[in-house]
Amino acid sequence: MQRVVAPCWQKKHVRPACPVPLPGAVVAPAEMERRMDAILKPFPKQQLSEHVRAAPAPVSPKPSREEAEAAVKTLIAFAGDDPAREGLRDTPRRVVSAYEELFRGYRECPLDVLERTFSEIGRYDDLVLIRDVPFASHCEHHMAPFVGKAHIAYIPVERVVGLSKLARLIDVYARRLQTQEHMTSQIATAIDEILKPRGVAVMLEAEHLCMAMRGVQKAGVSTVTTQFTGSFREAAEQMRFVTLVRGAAA
Repeated sequence: MQRVVAPCWQKKHVRPACPVPLPGAVVAPAEMERRMDAILKPFPKQQLSEHVRAAPAPVSPKPSREEAEAAVKTLIAFAGDDPAREGLRDTPRRVVSAYEELFRGYRECPLDVLERTFSEIGRYDDLVLIRDVPFASHCEHHMAPFVGKAHIAYIPVERVVGLSKLARLIDVYARRLQTQEHMTSQIATAIDEILKPRGVAVMLEAEHLCMAMRGVQKAGVSTVTTQFTGSFREAAEQMRFVTLVRGAAA
């Protein structure tokens, strides 16, 4: 007589061979959270530079909105126009509202931007590069705009950060009164201290309106600043970074 073996699904003592849920199966919220935490979780807190771990402390006491609008009226009058003129009547209010947007970086923290990272990167250990990221900032000497583009690369160690977060980090520092040199250093330091990669490369290219519209009045002049840490201090890695950045314009 031929022996009949029951299918495994009829044997109550046999566990399914595959623990992965079938398509359409409902996964409990707690289990889903556990799985996501294995992939996406905050980077451990560490000793960080002051400008990396927190937003700048506001001046105390902070001027009121009414005081800020009054200051704009004074500047309009100093320029030689009448702040009570119809076209300028609402300008102080608009300027103060614009300042809240243009300088929102004073209310943002780099650590909040970069602390969540992804660990499922397989065996990837080469550079990650984003290039031609536009930014606009303001010179701290004349409060005139400078605009340009940023290029950032880093070599991850076990973890990567979302690419949009790097673009957000640029704006955190750009949306403050700045010098281009300081902004370059701040971006590189934040990535280096928070992500702990093997190396960081940052290049900023910008035109400064304080040079184009006043003083020597030379428009179209581009200022380039760079900062390298870790493995990017090696000449070969710097050359590779610059080649990849310039490849877009080749």
